[in-house]
Amino acid sequence: MSQKASSACIRRGRFWNVLTSTKPSSLLLKLTSLLTTLSSFPYKAQPAAARSAPQAGPPEGRPERGRLPGCMDSGSDARSLLWLLLVAAACGWNCWLLPARLAFPCQTPGSARYWLAADGVCDVIYLCDALLVQPRLPATRGGDVIMDPHELARHYRSSTKFQLDVAAVMPLDVFCLFFGFNPIFRINRILKYRSFFEFNHRLESIMDKAYIYRVARTAGCLLFALHVNACIYYWASDHQGIGTTRWVYNGEGNMYLRCYYWAVRSLITIGGLPEPQTLFEIVFQLLNFFLGVFVFSSLIGQMRDVIGAATAAQNNFRASLDRTVTYMNSYSIPRPVQARVRAWYEYTWDAQRMLDESDLLEALPAAMQSALAVDMNFSILSNIDLFKGCDTQMLHDLLLRLRSTIYLPGDFVCRKGEVGKEMYIVKQGQVRVLGGADAAQVLATLKAGTVFGELSLLAAIGSRRTASVMAQGFAHLLALDRKALRETLAHYPDSEKLLLEKARALLRETAPASAATSLTQGLASLFPPRPDTESCGLYVEQQSWPRTAAQTAESEPRRKAASPRGRRGQRMRV
Repeated sequence: MSQKASSACIRRGRFWNVLTSTKPSSLLLKLTSLLTTLSSFPYKAQPAAARSAPQAGPPEGRPERGRLPGCMDSGSDARSLLWLLLVAAACGWNCWLLPARLAFPCQTPGSARYWLAADGVCDVIYLCDALLVQPRLPATRGGDVIMDPHELARHYRSSTKFQLDVAAVMPLDVFCLFFGFNPIFRINRILKYRSFFEFNHRLESIMDKAYIYRVARTAGCLLFALHVNACIYYWASDHQGIGTTRWVYNGEGNMYLRCYYWAVRSLITIGGLPEPQTLFEIVFQLLNFFLGVFVFSSLIGQMRDVIGAATAAQNNFRASLDRTVTYMNSYSIPRPVQARVRAWYEYTWDAQRMLDESDLLEALPAAMQSALAVDMNFSILSNIDLFKGCDTQMLHDLLLRLRSTIYLPGDFVCRKGEVGKEMYIVKQGQVRVLGGADAAQVLATLKAGTVFGELSLLAAIGSRRTASVMAQGFAHLLALDRKALRETLAHYPDSEKLLLEKARALLRETAPASAATSLTQGLASLFPPRPDTESCGLYVEQQSWPRTAAQTAESEPRRKAASPRGRRGQRMRV
């Protein structure tokens, strides 16, 4: 034997002596301490001067090549989701195969090396997740997002998840050296079950039709329950003796399929099973029936909830349509009108899968509403000439005031001669501007991104439309009324001045003949005078001479309350 081989044998002998001389309890404590130390190893503290000194490295936000980032984004990083899938697969391997290895004689000396190799791969995945990934996932503490690597590692080590991860990777397999190769020593690997539920949550949050996955997951849970029941039945048959009674497994055919078939008939309470004969068989069958009723009813209820949540919006749409049809029939509405109403319902549902977008947005915070409105409509509103150069925040506030409306083919958005109170933005579809005596002449065709009716916001109150606008097909429009614009501009004086100048120029170009009256009245209604400062907590009094005795007597109490010194002239109280 060579010197190298003999050294290896000596090392193995020393390792065996250490294992056999160490108590199991102290061995577990040492392994736990070692894992805790290793989990903090990537975040070795540095002196303050070294941390504050500038160091050459990759651009900010990019980790060095070959090194993991200090904080991993678990919400939008696809690699994080793929790693979570790998951890969930390792957990599934242990959850599914450990009961089978304990019950069925599938672990033979010839296949032991393959089982050991697969178990080793799962253990490496567990260790990498506990040492490299979990300490780098962002966390919150008291509402603050933790991004510092040292704080992240400390937060992870103080959590319940770390305790479960330590228990899951505890190498209880070393007891095989004392008691033989037995899968029961890997039962702690099932404690990694949290990764499975975390993967499900992350996957459902990014799926368009998550209910399909929820149905498949519920079916998988049912199959897993049947799998465990089949393993327990084979264990009970082996305990009683294979083929000793009519109730136990008789040893013929594929043992797993026969036991699984029995589990299906027993857990779902189909019936037609052999009668149990011994006391053990009777108690086992009773417990199995009770457990089957509970599990099966729970899974059926969960399946009903999943399907009900998936079709809740469609059921609401159908109920609203049925109520509208009932209402129209009760008042004998003409059939053509009813057909148009049904067409509006069907197109609105097919286009946006909801009848009113505001119902969804009202459930969100104001910041989220603004973010969604900006992503959907800001590019359209910012390209309108009337609003170019205005304050960006003012445009964001206007986006929340826009009303979404869908028009059917041939519907009139506005008619010539009616009082104009709104402007419209074409978001989708096309509209036609009609003119002439009978509104039969097509003056223009407006496509998505164009605006019309802005004169209604600028002209005098009560001004009438100069043309008719009709939807060419299904048209999705955004409407902004005079009141919403006026309330928004009250908080942005600079944008109000800019819009005032643009309004004057636009009215001179579009209505030169009536500019003398319409311009003054229209802008006065759009930009009303500022409210009295007294309502804001300020009181201003201007002397006007000459004043009557009644006016002097009426203002004297306010003057004294405003200035105890009794000075004459301009007075202000805050």
